Amino acid sequence: MLKQTEGSHAVAEAVALCRPEVICAYPISPQTHIVEGLGEMVKAGEVANCEFINVESEFAAMSVAIGSSATGARTYTATASQGLLFMVEAVFNASGLGLPIVMTVANRAIGAPINIWNDHSDSLSQRDCGWIQLFAETNQEALDLHIQAFKLAEEVSLPVMVCMDGFILTHAYERVDVPTQEQVDAFLPPYEPRQVLDPTQPVSIGAMVGPEAFSEVRYLAHAKQMQALERIPQLAEQFKEVFGRDSGGLTHSYLTDDAETIVVAMGSVLGTIKDTVDEMRAAGDRIGVLGITSYRPFPIDNVRAALQNAQRVVVLEKSLAVGIGGILSTDVRMAMSGLQLHGHTVVAGLGGRAITRKSLRALFAQAARGELGHLTFLDLDWNVVNKQLERERTTRRSGPAAESMLRDVGVIAARIG
Repeated sequence: MLKQTEGSHAVAEAVALCRPEVICAYPISPQTHIVEGLGEMVKAGEVANCEFINVESEFAAMSVAIGSSATGARTYTATASQGLLFMVEAVFNASGLGLPIVMTVANRAIGAPINIWNDHSDSLSQRDCGWIQLFAETNQEALDLHIQAFKLAEEVSLPVMVCMDGFILTHAYERVDVPTQEQVDAFLPPYEPRQVLDPTQPVSIGAMVGPEAFSEVRYLAHAKQMQALERIPQLAEQFKEVFGRDSGGLTHSYLTDDAETIVVAMGSVLGTIKDTVDEMRAAGDRIGVLGITSYRPFPIDNVRAALQNAQRVVVLEKSLAVGIGGILSTDVRMAMSGLQLHGHTVVAGLGGRAITRKSLRALFAQAARGELGHLTFLDLDWNVVNKQLERERTTRRSGPAAESMLRDVGVIAARIG
């Protein structure tokens, strides 16, 4: 059924259609509307046989999710930013125990300084925690990926994060096709757990493992991710058969067949990049886009195949690995190993800064002329940065950097005005 709805509500409806048995809820912007919507549906009796548990923290949310999943219940939760960081110990435990929890991460910057707007710092900080990570470009894809995530998680017995851009998607009203319960039931079978805590057949889950077997246990998590790498495109095909649309998969290409320049990115920024590419194509530039849906497991072979005929690759990412530069670009560079390509990392959109077509056109044109550096920070105000660096060089008690730079931005804005 087509309807105009907020991204968070679309995800809540999708999760409800997956028949969760336990939902662990703790509010943090910008994911709050998702669990609020689910809470309303559970209270109204629209989600049968489901226990909605209000917990006292994000750490508690994941701890409860681990307990409920271990008892054989289909389990869901959601978080963002500092909330994800607060539950990190339990996040690692969930994947280490092989529990098929599904969690929405409404991507948001992490502090300090405090910032509630979108970038990918939160989920990418957990890239090695053992969870599968799927990134949505649109609200329709966010809805669809949650349905696929439950099936994927339960087949390979690993938890899945479905990552959607906070505010840009979670609070945006778009037209989405909400499936029927019959369609979801045809795609997602009832949950049959691989391990269950059962008092009649007691076992230990999460026992101490020493050096004699720890490497093997950890390798099993990697092996399951490799299974997921094969299963994700298969599930996307099955999804298309039931729902009649392409959604999910490992990667998706746009005008890459003859492209000299290929831009690689994840999430909602792909829409802006595609619009820019269309404008540049109309002017005769041979440029295309490769969107990454499955960040973990990372589809090295797919990425390599998509990039191998290009002359240059620009990885545009909404995250920063302090001290080195790119996060996504590190994986892309691994896929490019041995290929004679010019690779460029562009950090953009941190803390919700707008990524405009104007800036992207100038950036991509610069890359085509061979003038783009190895690491670029899109639309960075160097005057503000250099002023703070000079302040710290000359004044021992230079004060908090963020507050000083905010004052500088205000002075600059006043002068411009």
